[in-house]
Amino acid sequence: MSEFWNTSMSRKTGDVILDVQNISLSFGGVKALTDISFNVREHEVRAIIGPNGAGKSSMLNCINGVYWPQQGQITFRGQTFKHMNSRQVAEMGVARTFQNLALFKGMSVLDNIMTGRNLKMKSGILAQAFRWGPAEREELQQREFVEHIIDFLEIQAYRKTPVGRLPYGLQKRVDLGRALAMEPQVLLLDEPMAGMNVEEKQDMSRFILDVNDEFGTTIVLIEHDMGVVMDISDRVVVLDYGKKIGDGTPDEVRSNEDVIRAYLGTEH
Repeated sequence: MSEFWNTSMSRKTGDVILDVQNISLSFGGVKALTDISFNVREHEVRAIIGPNGAGKSSMLNCINGVYWPQQGQITFRGQTFKHMNSRQVAEMGVARTFQNLALFKGMSVLDNIMTGRNLKMKSGILAQAFRWGPAEREELQQREFVEHIIDFLEIQAYRKTPVGRLPYGLQKRVDLGRALAMEPQVLLLDEPMAGMNVEEKQDMSRFILDVNDEFGTTIVLIEHDMGVVMDISDRVVVLDYGKKIGDGTPDEVRSNEDVIRAYLGTEH
């Protein structure tokens, strides 16, 4: 694998793992995305930014199979797909968190994260329900993996607590844990720090960088906090009204006149 040093982050990134080419997406007569192209290198933190309504979440939905774009293609590790559903994309190694938490509020932290292991389970649903023989052994193995994630995210004290009783910042951490339970090669994070206070954002930033560093997971994230984006990202792509207006390192994006006018400046 060819590698280069990212001097701003002192982090090695590799070859292109995810390539988005000429994606266009419309809902009726409304264009959500128009001819969007960018790539993601292995082991990098790649940010997607832009004002509300810029098409950021729509872009993630195209990558993980929620939406099927009318034009363009997405290539993951050399395999091109246009019409794959979310489960198929997940099986390929792409996991996703969502802007609005979709956790099971009445279930414990442990059980919520366990749902992320479903793709790894070989036993049938009936065998899992009754915990017959091999199914019981398999569940114990999966629980051991989940316990490692709980330790990593420093939520051991809450492992048996119903998620609905946890503060919002910890619920976001559980959401991250569920995605990590899928052992993704690429992790898509949709506003992982939305609604957090400064301390919670600092914690989440640390966990994202640790996931990238210790697990080697490639990260693609949408985030509105520009301080966070500039601090943790290797490269940034900027969308505005469904079009790409900037792409480069944080410093390059920060000085891009189109980006300044659309997003970073004082005109809005």
